[in-house]
Amino acid sequence: MDPMENVKFLWMAIFIMAILLIAFIVLSVIMLLKEMGLQKKYDAFMKGADGASLESSMLTKYKEIDKLKKETKLNAEKLDVACETLINSFQKMGIVKYDAFAEMGGKLSYSLCLLDDKDNGFIITSIHSREGCNSYIKEIIRGKSYVIMSTEERQALEAAQRGSKYSDI
Repeated sequence: MDPMENVKFLWMAIFIMAILLIAFIVLSVIMLLKEMGLQKKYDAFMKGADGASLESSMLTKYKEIDKLKKETKLNAEKLDVACETLINSFQKMGIVKYDAFAEMGGKLSYSLCLLDDKDNGFIITSIHSREGCNSYIKEIIRGKSYVIMSTEERQALEAAQRGSKYSDI
């Protein structure tokens, strides 16, 4: 082999070794920085804690978790009761105000329909005249009345079933 080729080969080997050394130094710095970050986290975790106080801290946290689980279960039970109550309560309303008689103004007569989620409920009708006020109630079962309804009562029922709140005739 020619001595010049040996020198070139030697310089190439030195160059490759220098690149590898630089890569090794960069990786070492990166690893050192990561280790320092982990050390800071570890120090923060163990700050002021020996084995006994760390165990005490963990037991306190477990007790808090158990307490939260019990409270969550209690809240879920309360929510179930509230939902059950809501199902059986009136959720829909429709009201129609009107003049029952031509000589009466001010729309003092009304039909008010209250329904639950299954369209069960009632309609209260109040008819105002010069002589007084008469009120009637009709039961609604699954969205139907088994008693003949007036036009205003049907409108109040339909408004409640649609979710409309108020109608003024």
